[in-house]
Amino acid sequence: GDPRFGGWRNLPSQPQVKRYVMAGEEHEVRYRHTRTGLEADGVRVVHADGCRVVLEVDGVRRTFEVARYGDRVHVDATTLTVLPRFPDPTTAHAPGSLLAPMPGTVVRVAENLEPGSAVEAGQPLLWLEAMKMEHRITAPTTGTLTALHAVPGQQVEMGALLAMVEEQPR
Repeated sequence: GDPRFGGWRNLPSQPQVKRYVMAGEEHEVRYRHTRTGLEADGVRVVHADGCRVVLEVDGVRRTFEVARYGDRVHVDATTLTVLPRFPDPTTAHAPGSLLAPMPGTVVRVAENLEPGSAVEAGQPLLWLEAMKMEHRITAPTTGTLTALHAVPGQQVEMGALLAMVEEQPR
């Protein structure tokens, strides 16, 4: 497969996803690597290199001139901005949000921990198992646990909100 596209697998898998912003609107492109090349929603990639892409839809081929500068991709006269593959999870959450640092399984929650519990900065609140290692998730600040979304045995994605701690006013 073409190393710029990434993600070739021998087994059928989830489609690869790339996200772009065009004229202020977000667009998502889902594609799969097949035996005949890349395919995205009925569009087949016939050819792709650093400056030209040839796509085929219903047997009709179209050629696009492509140039990339940093996170900007120019396709003919259209400019796309590439969005990060893994959005920074800290930007979308309130202060005190405890987010899963990686995909994993909640193995346990601290004893007697429930919304309303007082917690100390650095206190272990729950444990996540990922890649055969246990990771301690600790209170980011001294305050009150206002939400607990994690339960033992639960599978979580990277960036999932596990709990919230509201800082104690000084």
